[in-house]
Amino acid sequence: MHRNETAGKPSSRRFYVYNGGFLTQSRVRRILALAGYRVSLGLPGPDDLIGVWGRSPTAHRGEAIAQRRGTSLVRVEDAFLRSVRTGRDGDPPLGLLIDRSGVHFDASQPSDLEKLLLDHPLDDPALLARARTGMARLQTADLSKYNSFDAGLRAPEPGYVLVIDQTRGDASVTASNGDAARFRAMLDAARAEHPARRILLKTHPETQAGHRSGYFRSEDADGNVVLYDGAASPGALLQGAVAVYTLSSQLGFEAILAGHRPRVFGQPFYAGWGQSDDERPVARRQRHLTPEQIFAAAMILYPHWYDPYRDRLCTFEQAVETLEAQVRAFRDDRRGWVAEGMRLWKRAPLQRFFGNERKVRFENDTPAETARTKGLRHMVWAGKATPGSDAVRVEDGFLRSRGLGAELIPPLSLVCDTTGIYYDPSKASDLEQLIAQSPDLPADQILRAERLIGAITAGGLSKYNLSQRCPELPPGHRILVAGQVEDDASILTGCGALRTNLALLKAARKANPDAILLYKPHPDVEAGLRSGTVPEAGQIADRVLDHTDMAGLLEAVDEVWTLTSLTGFEALLRGCRVVTLGAPFYAGWGLTTDLGEVPGRRRARVTLPGLAHATLIAYPRYRDPVTGLPCPVEVIVDRLAKEQVSRPGPFNRSLSKLQGLFASPAHLWRR
Repeated sequence: MHRNETAGKPSSRRFYVYNGGFLTQSRVRRILALAGYRVSLGLPGPDDLIGVWGRSPTAHRGEAIAQRRGTSLVRVEDAFLRSVRTGRDGDPPLGLLIDRSGVHFDASQPSDLEKLLLDHPLDDPALLARARTGMARLQTADLSKYNSFDAGLRAPEPGYVLVIDQTRGDASVTASNGDAARFRAMLDAARAEHPARRILLKTHPETQAGHRSGYFRSEDADGNVVLYDGAASPGALLQGAVAVYTLSSQLGFEAILAGHRPRVFGQPFYAGWGQSDDERPVARRQRHLTPEQIFAAAMILYPHWYDPYRDRLCTFEQAVETLEAQVRAFRDDRRGWVAEGMRLWKRAPLQRFFGNERKVRFENDTPAETARTKGLRHMVWAGKATPGSDAVRVEDGFLRSRGLGAELIPPLSLVCDTTGIYYDPSKASDLEQLIAQSPDLPADQILRAERLIGAITAGGLSKYNLSQRCPELPPGHRILVAGQVEDDASILTGCGALRTNLALLKAARKANPDAILLYKPHPDVEAGLRSGTVPEAGQIADRVLDHTDMAGLLEAVDEVWTLTSLTGFEALLRGCRVVTLGAPFYAGWGLTTDLGEVPGRRRARVTLPGLAHATLIAYPRYRDPVTGLPCPVEVIVDRLAKEQVSRPGPFNRSLSKLQGLFASPAHLWRR
């Protein structure tokens, strides 16, 4: 493990700064503190350090004091995966590059990164495997340094030459002696070497946002040269390019990762290692490295990555999980939403979930028309969707809360389905497609799912996490019969003629006359909030388990019988045999015994980790109740295990019961 990934708390050294950004940007200060640098004001002593931001316009202040006092200088820069938007848009960095030798983009002296590339063996199989996996993961998730592009926007027709512009006066340009003439020479070289090709002049994100100007202007676009300021992803642009030209842009590094051999007209960190054609070679860089080795040094070993949920330094992989969650929310929400079919109490949680970029509009009269005229996305609570609606269907996720939805506890996870909805087998859903694709998951995602299953089972977690008692159970072959809310949408859409808790109990007893039958009513039914009581349950089952911890119960049984309950999925996670009489989303894939009719389109044979990945990682969105940020599922598992979430209060319970007096269950509660 590299020094930047060590779990122990580093010794702290005073870190004197003369740039206000170190004081005003709390995320920067926090990462520095976790890395062992205590931001301070005043004059340093002989054992202290001076920090400057790269080669920014204010860096000369610290440089001058360091020279006068003989103090060591440390240069700080954003890591190569920075944020969703630029720093000028207000997004804090996901990591920092803290360099004791130089700065990565200035080849006038070796930086810590260059020393890694020169001297580190970079031959550890595990490290290189992480690098290969990381490269593939960034490509699959379409992640770059900045990520406010439109991932759904098509790049221009393939076959062009990509010439990369940068912001005028940028420190990395200046460090490579770049100027307007140098960018003009780069464009001239691209024209001369590819006379018959279209040439795309790719503008910088900060230029597109209007923050700064670039070196290429509209008058440079003539003949086969096009100024491209579209919002397509860098990955899509690189995929369509036949050649890449850059001075010192990070996009040149990403071009190497995408399989290109870029023409480099400056001296960025990735030049000189045998993967680029360099106009101005750095003489001391004579080592030939693979793209995986360059990636390992630049993305895994060199940066200090930050976990904003747990307030600690973290690995590259954990940083990617953070960025994936935040980028997914940005891409989903950037156009804004109009929402229909949302009960009043759900609106505030939905606003928090989906209103990070633009406020959610709630409308029930003409939501589809509003979406079209305002350019918004259209969502509907799944149970309120009308046939033929093309709105995105929204539902609670599978690690929902610590407390019941019927008690008005806001959810920690929601699903957004553009095809159907997971509980309705009458047509395919996004979840069904993800499950069908799960046999093709890469090894690192299978391992992630396995770890997630272990964390959920070790933490005793379920959908509602009610923390109730689990009594001592009779010995024998124990079968849990999972009761449900009988007007629940999953039963109404996913069951045939057999669709009541009583019928389920009778079927389980008939098939297992000698087993220990344990009947567990649904928590909403126990709370008196929804329908589905079975007065005869005690005459059929050996034990009726009211107010019993579901997670603990699943650890104690051998088998689960269910209509469509999520309990069946939770039982699979714990290694139980599961018998379904309806068609829940987890049935039909070879993991359950299915007595009901499941869709014939579910032909794929999947593994339990594949099912868990689709259901818990790829399908839902999560929001951290502590920081309010979009987050990966692992954060929610931590919060639930540590009980850092909302609990139902007397007001919630009273209000939920009061609402039940004024609305029919089918209208009020269907989910």
